[in-house]
Amino acid sequence: MTTLQSAIMIALAALATQMTRWTPFLLFRRKTPAVIAYLGSVLPAAIWGMLVVYCFRNGPLLTESSGLPETLAAAVTALLQAWRRNMAVTIAGGTLCYMALVRICC
Repeated sequence: MTTLQSAIMIALAALATQMTRWTPFLLFRRKTPAVIAYLGSVLPAAIWGMLVVYCFRNGPLLTESSGLPETLAAAVTALLQAWRRNMAVTIAGGTLCYMALVRICC
């Protein structure tokens, strides 16, 4: 791929990203429809639930792992979220805890 082709591809990706960011504001200038407001209130919890299922999908019953690092890191993540209510702290703390436990336990 030439430099020009790479630049065009990056420019198109940036344009597509910006269009997806601006479109909701252009479509819903006056009032946000009730269905969009409803989805905004229920989707964060649904996404968290989906992430928990995804993270534990290959649980200790299906693999040779004990599941200890995953379980402890999930508990630390939940406690950090309940304590700080800060997504950056929760994600960083849970990730660091998991990585440390994987190195120590396995």
